[in-house]
Amino acid sequence: MSIAENKKAFHDYFIEEKLEAGLVLEGWEVKSIRAGRVQLKEAYVILKDGEVWLLGCHISPLTTASTHVKPDPVRTRKLLLHEREIARLIGKVERAGYALVPLNMHFAKGRVKLEIGLAKGKKQYDKRESEKQKDWEREKSQLMKAKLR
Repeated sequence: MSIAENKKAFHDYFIEEKLEAGLVLEGWEVKSIRAGRVQLKEAYVILKDGEVWLLGCHISPLTTASTHVKPDPVRTRKLLLHEREIARLIGKVERAGYALVPLNMHFAKGRVKLEIGLAKGKKQYDKRESEKQKDWEREKSQLMKAKLR
């Protein structure tokens, strides 16, 4: 079940590979995520000291959250991946010039997971080409529907 998607990532990047990572969250954050109050649009993933971190993800605190907790909606959150996955990501990002982009936040077996993509940036002409391709696919499907009637 998807909670939040980063549609802008598919517009700005070529997604080469996808990985699923767990998140280290606080209790109020899980409640807010269940309520759908999360935004991935400006978020990005970095590698630092052999660990993977999610920056810029905005989780709005609920008004019913505990009074003794001071919620920080855009705090840096740690992502949980296997060591060999992290090592492979470090190699790709540092040597091959890839970027790590959050794509989708969803539930898997009751836990909040984040799908991250290993991506290469698109140039402006690539973005225009992608738009033309999408338009053509849409037009083609409409023509096929009209032909079948």
